[in-house]
Amino acid sequence: MLSNEWISLLAYIAVFVGVFYFFIIAPRKQQDKKHKSLLETLQKGDKVVTIGGIKGEIAKIREETVLLKINDTVQMEMLKKAIAYKAGEEPK
Repeated sequence: MLSNEWISLLAYIAVFVGVFYFFIIAPRKQQDKKHKSLLETLQKGDKVVTIGGIKGEIAKIREETVLLKINDTVQMEMLKKAIAYKAGEEPK
């Protein structure tokens, strides 16, 4: 049979795990869901900002990469995952 000390210890651990989940894991899952939705809705011509701070316009979309037009003469191929947000829709 469990003593009161063990029951209180298990209660503290359960509270710690619950707080950890609601303040760390749940918000991160929500961010990942929003980012995945953003990547699925990208279209040619969208102006985006990468996680490195590079601004550009999507010239071509491939399965896992995008061709990002930086200016009239420069285009870069980047992973879709590297796109942070659409320009004008800065994250909070």
